[in-house]
Amino acid sequence: MQRTTTIQIRKSFVALLLLAGAASCASSDIAVSDRLLEAQPRSILVLPPLNTTVETEASYGSLSSVTVPLAEAGYYVFPVAVVDTMMRENGLPTPEEMHSVPMAKLDEIFAPDAVLYLTVTEWGTSYQLISSTTRVSIEGRLVDPSTGVELWSGTNALAQSSNSGQGGLVGMLAGAVVNQIASAASDPSPGLARQVNYGLLTGRKKGWILGPHHPDSAADIGEVQQLKAEAAGL
Repeated sequence: MQRTTTIQIRKSFVALLLLAGAASCASSDIAVSDRLLEAQPRSILVLPPLNTTVETEASYGSLSSVTVPLAEAGYYVFPVAVVDTMMRENGLPTPEEMHSVPMAKLDEIFAPDAVLYLTVTEWGTSYQLISSTTRVSIEGRLVDPSTGVELWSGTNALAQSSNSGQGGLVGMLAGAVVNQIASAASDPSPGLARQVNYGLLTGRKKGWILGPHHPDSAADIGEVQQLKAEAAGL
């Protein structure tokens, strides 16, 4: 009798673990907002990112790698260079001024389904005695310009450390000098920003669905809707 009870307890414990795992997987797959599911934007206007760092190249260094992840996910992205040039030629020379344009005006001029506002909060390499660390952090908001409703928001950050760790203190100091010279000649931040943007702007765990130009869009949206219904007990 005692053995039977023990087996039943173990089975119940395993079942609870499996249920918790399933719930965890489901919750990670339904980070997509109902507003984004309802809107299902086809085209996205990306404004040059705001830059809250001291590095002047952060805004356009990060903008250069925004289009690819969104396009690969099935969204039409207005050519960022064309948008930037057009706004500059119309008296808006900085990202801050571009972000201040009323949504109704952006909707009138470009007629996008959504506008992506980005902010770079970390950018660049800091140096310690025997190592260096490059950090990039980007925040984003996707907004429906016709209603002002936020469809999505997220943030992503990565850090890349450089430290040889070989040859004792002298070798580590020499490696640090080499790394600093290399970073001065070629800033690793844009490459890191490419990874940050890709992680920020794709995937259900970051709250995205595949866009309508992706061949798997309908299946992806259907699956997310089903997961949401199951989580709600419908």
